Amino acid sequence: ARGEIQLIGATTLEEYRKHIEKDAAFERRFQPVKVEEPTESAAIDMLKGLKDKYEVHHKVTITDEAIEAAVKMSARYITDRFLPDKAIDLIDEAASRLRLKAYTAPVSVKELEEKLSALEKEKEEAIKTEEFEKAGEIKKAQNELREQLNAAKKDWENQTSQGAQVVTKEDVAEVISKWTGIPLKSLNEEEGDRLIRLEETLHKRVIGQEEAVTAVAKAIRRGRVGLKDPNRPIGSFLFLGPTGVGKTELCKALAEALFGNESAMIRIDMSEYMEKHSVSRMIGSPPGYVGYEEGGQLSEKVRRNPYSVILFDEIEKASPEIFNVLLQVLDDGHITDGKGRKIDFKNTVIIMTSNAGAKSIVSPKRLGFVSEETAEQSYEFMKRNVMEEVKRVFKPEFLNRIDDTIVFHPLSKEDITKIVRLMSETFIKRVEENMKMYVSFSDSAIDKIAAEGYDEAYGARPIRRALQSKVEDSFAEKFLEGSLREGNHVVIDVAEDDFVFQVEQK
Repeated sequence: ARGEIQLIGATTLEEYRKHIEKDAAFERRFQPVKVEEPTESAAIDMLKGLKDKYEVHHKVTITDEAIEAAVKMSARYITDRFLPDKAIDLIDEAASRLRLKAYTAPVSVKELEEKLSALEKEKEEAIKTEEFEKAGEIKKAQNELREQLNAAKKDWENQTSQGAQVVTKEDVAEVISKWTGIPLKSLNEEEGDRLIRLEETLHKRVIGQEEAVTAVAKAIRRGRVGLKDPNRPIGSFLFLGPTGVGKTELCKALAEALFGNESAMIRIDMSEYMEKHSVSRMIGSPPGYVGYEEGGQLSEKVRRNPYSVILFDEIEKASPEIFNVLLQVLDDGHITDGKGRKIDFKNTVIIMTSNAGAKSIVSPKRLGFVSEETAEQSYEFMKRNVMEEVKRVFKPEFLNRIDDTIVFHPLSKEDITKIVRLMSETFIKRVEENMKMYVSFSDSAIDKIAAEGYDEAYGARPIRRALQSKVEDSFAEKFLEGSLREGNHVVIDVAEDDFVFQVEQK
């Protein structure tokens, strides 16, 4: 009370509320001073002030563009921490990574050292066999190599000397990529070509859906070059249409094209979220409820993999409460989970599939092969019915937030034949890996599977069943009987309206 003790404390708002605010007498003796997160420009100034200390510590030069990139990228991509702390950590790690790389000798130095040691062995062999002239030539070559090695080492030392290494914004982007899994390094030529050919890559797996593939590829390119709205997901799509035409397959193909593995897709089956209380499974239970410590099935996956393809399969089956959560994700690009953490969806591609309007798709008058003109009219008729059903099933505020609603085309006879070829390739690979046999399909076998498995109302799924029952089952029986053995070259053909397995001699 006499003012002899002066005290300054630092704590978080949560700790202050828990320990100090509840004690009125204790709280009265302190003057709270709220320290807000600095703005981006203030954080840049702070980092410029710290720059010298980090340069001396890491023995590197930190550019102003690296500092600006650290602040801007951390503000955009690392949402669960605050400035300037996260930007300082970025600069610190980028500088230390660069310095550690300098300790590893470059390839040119290693190659010269290996050549020298090889020449030393040759010289010793020559001396043993008393080939002194050859030994003299080897010694000359050794001297030349030593000069080259010394020059290469000098260059390496100059490059790694105090301040010679420079931390750029590319180094900072590389660290953020390591932290978040978001590819932020500037587009190199190889990746640029890959993005331009994205439609081509997707069409290798998804047959006959030009409109859907183009829409998804455009969204990915827009997001990757930095033109998308920074406060919304990269793209959000509602896929509609008949069953078995490639809605889920397109999501898998996209995940594989972007991440090299289709398991990188986060798949949420909405038939598991039909009850009202299942929202807590998605974003985590509130405090006091069972499962509070476990986190949500969607929120935790996205928090750990912020750059991903999210598939909400059969969205119409979800409880209306789920749609209220999705409204926020689609519009603001984030949700708050059960623990109060902000989960960022700004680097995700959100795809929802629905079988809404399925009755109008499986109408008797639309079955069977039709001419091109009739097929187009039939598609327009089906699309109109499906969109009417969609407007009836989903609320306007939900549909209004989706970037694109795409109605998939029913598969034509040509599409079915292409799909049979794709599935037969998978079968051939499986047989080669597991049974060590080489298999090929004749054109007549492909056409027969396509004819038996084609049903416009059910899409491509009956083909898998036809391939299984007509080819795979018989193949397994023949293998067990011993008529097909390891190392055989088998041609699957059609004879007398039935599949036959012909073993070709090498």
